[in-house]
Amino acid sequence: MSLQLGDTVPDFTQDSQLGQINLYDFGADSWVVLFSHPADYTPVCTTELGEVSRLRPEWEKRNVKTIALSVDSAESHNGWICDINETQNTTVDYPILADADKKVSDLYGMIHPNSLNNLTVRSVFIIDPNKKLRLQITYPASTGRNFHEILRVIDSLQLTDHHSVATPVNWKDGDDCVVVPSISTEDARAKFAKGVTEIKPYLRMTPQPNK
Repeated sequence: MSLQLGDTVPDFTQDSQLGQINLYDFGADSWVVLFSHPADYTPVCTTELGEVSRLRPEWEKRNVKTIALSVDSAESHNGWICDINETQNTTVDYPILADADKKVSDLYGMIHPNSLNNLTVRSVFIIDPNKKLRLQITYPASTGRNFHEILRVIDSLQLTDHHSVATPVNWKDGDDCVVVPSISTEDARAKFAKGVTEIKPYLRMTPQPNK
């Protein structure tokens, strides 16, 4: 299956070290970050899972739940989590799906045979509360993911869903935003009380509306 941005993501029920996880029930009214790993007891993934755990306050601030996935068993996950907690100085408290039958991997297109044979590639999916796919990134096995970038994207999505702005290059929470092209400069100046700077007729900047 080839998922595209804006698609309703497929639901699933799959085992994890915390028991059965149904995606739609687990996500409920929250955003979800689903991210896959080639296998348990791999060094780069160990650092990633630890970082996701350490970022728990940041996920909660944004109403985000996290789910990892590996093709290994829930029993294997439990052993690996002990190593993660020890080496990364954290406590992994979120589910790691045990996708031995590759049901979820196949649903979400996580198997790239030319890259990792029959193992899941390192994919990230951001899913909104309406179960729509909002971002998909696939990393090579040798490159650890930047979860601060994932948080930045979520900040942008949550902002732009509710205000008539887009976020420019290297934007971070609190920076100026781009006025969307569908609003005239006159209407933008009436809409955005903090002001609008017109650099070009198509490039207008305004302070972040919700700050």
